[in-house]
Amino acid sequence: MILSRRVCRLFAVFFFILTFSAQAADQATPAEVIQKVTQAAEFLSTAGEKGLAEFWDKNGRWVWKDAYVWVLRCDKMTDAAHPFNPKLVGKDLAGFKDAEGNYFFVQLCETSKEPNGGWVEYWWPKVGETQPSRKIAYILPVPHQPYQVAAGIHDDRISLEELNKMIK
Repeated sequence: MILSRRVCRLFAVFFFILTFSAQAADQATPAEVIQKVTQAAEFLSTAGEKGLAEFWDKNGRWVWKDAYVWVLRCDKMTDAAHPFNPKLVGKDLAGFKDAEGNYFFVQLCETSKEPNGGWVEYWWPKVGETQPSRKIAYILPVPHQPYQVAAGIHDDRISLEELNKMIK
Protein backbone atom coordinates (compact mmCIF):
# COMPACT_ATOMS: atom_id res chain seq x y z
CA MET A 1 0.00 0.00 0.00
CA ILE A 2 2.82 2.43 0.86
CA LEU A 3 4.60 1.69 -2.39
CA SER A 4 1.48 2.36 -4.45
CA ARG A 5 0.97 5.75 -2.73
CA ARG A 6 4.56 6.70 -3.56
CA VAL A 7 4.08 5.56 -7.13
CA CYS A 8 0.86 7.58 -7.36
CA ARG A 9 2.64 10.65 -6.01
CA LEU A 10 5.48 10.18 -8.48
CA PHE A 11 3.02 9.86 -11.35
CA ALA A 12 1.21 13.00 -10.16
CA VAL A 13 4.46 14.98 -10.02
CA PHE A 14 5.54 13.61 -13.41
CA PHE A 15 2.14 14.51 -14.94
CA PHE A 16 2.34 18.04 -13.46
CA ILE A 17 5.83 18.56 -14.90
CA LEU A 18 4.76 17.30 -18.33
CA THR A 19 1.65 19.50 -18.33
CA PHE A 20 3.56 22.59 -17.20
CA SER A 21 6.30 21.97 -19.77
CA ALA A 22 3.75 21.59 -22.57
CA GLN A 23 2.01 24.81 -21.56
CA ALA A 24 5.32 26.69 -21.32
CA ALA A 25 6.34 25.41 -24.75
CA ASP A 26 3.13 26.89 -26.20
CA GLN A 27 3.71 30.33 -24.67
CA ALA A 28 5.85 32.91 -26.40
CA THR A 29 8.61 34.53 -24.36
CA PRO A 30 9.58 38.20 -24.22
CA ALA A 31 12.83 37.34 -26.04
CA GLU A 32 10.84 35.72 -28.87
CA VAL A 33 8.59 38.78 -29.07
CA ILE A 34 11.60 41.08 -29.41
CA GLN A 35 13.11 38.81 -32.06
CA LYS A 36 9.90 38.54 -34.13
CA VAL A 37 9.13 42.26 -33.92
CA THR A 38 12.68 43.11 -34.98
CA GLN A 39 12.47 40.68 -37.91
CA ALA A 40 9.07 42.06 -38.89
CA ALA A 41 10.40 45.63 -38.88
CA GLU A 42 13.32 44.59 -41.08
CA PHE A 43 11.02 42.73 -43.48
CA LEU A 44 8.48 45.53 -43.76
CA SER A 45 11.24 48.11 -44.16
CA THR A 46 12.10 46.64 -47.57
CA ALA A 47 8.74 45.09 -48.52
CA GLY A 48 6.71 48.22 -47.79
CA GLU A 49 2.95 48.25 -48.31
CA LYS A 50 3.05 45.04 -50.37
CA GLY A 51 4.39 43.21 -47.32
CA LEU A 52 1.31 43.99 -45.24
CA ALA A 53 -0.51 40.98 -46.71
CA GLU A 54 1.77 38.61 -44.78
CA PHE A 55 0.56 40.05 -41.47
CA TRP A 56 -3.07 39.10 -42.21
CA ASP A 57 -2.25 35.38 -42.37
CA LYS A 58 -3.28 33.53 -39.18
CA ASN A 59 -1.04 30.64 -40.22
CA GLY A 60 1.88 32.71 -41.48
CA ARG A 61 5.35 33.32 -40.14
CA TRP A 62 4.26 36.27 -37.98
CA VAL A 63 1.99 34.07 -35.85
CA TRP A 64 3.66 31.66 -33.47
CA LYS A 65 2.77 29.86 -30.24
CA ASP A 66 0.27 32.16 -28.49
CA ALA A 67 1.56 35.40 -30.06
CA TYR A 68 1.41 37.35 -33.32
CA VAL A 69 2.82 40.48 -34.90
CA TRP A 70 0.45 43.19 -36.05
CA VAL A 71 1.13 46.41 -37.92
CA LEU A 72 0.10 49.88 -36.80
CA ARG A 73 0.06 53.18 -38.60
CA CYS A 74 0.56 55.69 -35.78
CA ASP A 75 0.42 58.75 -38.05
CA LYS A 76 -3.21 57.81 -38.74
CA MET A 77 -3.77 56.10 -35.37
CA THR A 78 -4.99 52.89 -37.03
CA ASP A 79 -3.97 49.28 -37.44
CA ALA A 80 -2.62 48.53 -40.91
CA ALA A 81 -2.72 44.71 -40.65
CA HIS A 82 -3.89 42.29 -37.98
CA PRO A 83 -4.21 38.48 -38.24
CA PHE A 84 -6.96 38.06 -35.61
CA ASN A 85 -8.86 41.33 -35.37
CA PRO A 86 -9.43 42.76 -38.85
CA LYS A 87 -12.16 45.07 -37.47
CA LEU A 88 -9.40 47.27 -36.03
CA VAL A 89 -7.76 47.88 -39.41
CA GLY A 90 -8.49 51.37 -40.68
CA LYS A 91 -10.48 52.27 -37.54
CA ASP A 92 -9.51 55.35 -35.51
CA LEU A 93 -7.92 53.84 -32.42
CA ALA A 94 -6.95 57.04 -30.57
CA GLY A 95 -10.00 56.78 -28.29
CA PHE A 96 -9.71 53.05 -27.59
CA LYS A 97 -9.38 52.21 -23.92
CA ASP A 98 -8.44 48.92 -22.33
CA ALA A 99 -10.36 47.40 -19.40
CA GLU A 100 -8.44 49.64 -16.98
CA GLY A 101 -9.21 52.86 -18.89
CA ASN A 102 -5.78 53.25 -20.52
CA TYR A 103 -5.53 54.73 -24.01
CA PHE A 104 -3.14 51.96 -24.93
CA PHE A 105 -2.91 52.61 -28.68
CA VAL A 106 -1.75 56.14 -27.90
CA GLN A 107 0.74 54.66 -25.42
CA LEU A 108 1.97 52.18 -28.04
CA CYS A 109 2.50 54.92 -30.60
CA GLU A 110 4.30 57.18 -28.12
CA THR A 111 6.54 54.28 -27.06
CA SER A 112 7.39 53.50 -30.68
CA LYS A 113 9.20 56.85 -30.85
CA GLU A 114 11.90 55.61 -28.49
CA PRO A 115 15.18 54.67 -30.26
CA ASN A 116 14.72 50.94 -29.50
CA GLY A 117 10.95 51.01 -29.27
CA GLY A 118 9.60 49.73 -25.98
CA TRP A 119 7.07 47.75 -24.01
CA VAL A 120 3.53 48.79 -23.07
CA GLU A 121 1.21 47.15 -20.55
CA TYR A 122 -2.54 46.97 -21.09
CA TRP A 123 -5.55 44.76 -20.37
CA TRP A 124 -6.83 42.83 -23.40
CA PRO A 125 -8.53 39.44 -23.90
CA LYS A 126 -6.51 36.51 -25.20
CA VAL A 127 -7.43 35.33 -28.69
CA GLY A 128 -10.76 33.48 -28.44
CA GLU A 129 -11.54 34.82 -24.96
CA THR A 130 -13.63 37.74 -23.72
CA GLN A 131 -12.17 38.36 -20.25
CA PRO A 132 -9.26 40.85 -20.33
CA SER A 133 -5.93 39.95 -18.76
CA ARG A 134 -2.59 41.74 -18.54
CA LYS A 135 -0.88 41.94 -21.90
CA ILE A 136 2.55 43.34 -22.53
CA ALA A 137 3.46 44.37 -26.06
CA TYR A 138 6.74 45.37 -27.65
CA ILE A 139 6.51 47.99 -30.41
CA LEU A 140 9.15 49.15 -32.85
CA PRO A 141 9.06 51.63 -35.73
CA VAL A 142 9.66 50.31 -39.25
CA PRO A 143 12.62 52.11 -40.86
CA HIS A 144 11.80 54.09 -44.03
CA GLN A 145 8.09 53.25 -43.77
CA PRO A 146 5.06 54.86 -42.06
CA TYR A 147 4.45 51.70 -39.99
CA GLN A 148 5.13 50.35 -36.53
CA VAL A 149 5.12 46.65 -35.68
CA ALA A 150 4.13 45.14 -32.36
CA ALA A 151 3.60 41.79 -30.69
CA GLY A 152 2.54 40.93 -27.19
CA ILE A 153 2.06 38.21 -24.67
CA HIS A 154 -0.17 37.75 -21.67
CA ASP A 155 2.09 37.68 -18.63
CA ASP A 156 1.44 39.02 -15.14
CA ARG A 157 4.85 38.18 -13.69
CA ILE A 158 7.45 40.30 -15.50
CA SER A 159 7.67 44.05 -14.95
CA LEU A 160 7.94 46.71 -17.64
CA GLU A 161 11.27 47.72 -16.13
CA GLU A 162 12.65 44.20 -16.64
CA LEU A 163 11.28 44.06 -20.18
CA ASN A 164 12.73 47.41 -21.19
CA LYS A 165 16.16 46.36 -19.88
CA MET A 166 16.07 43.58 -22.48
CA ILE A 167 16.03 46.05 -25.37
CA LYS A 168 18.70 48.53 -24.25
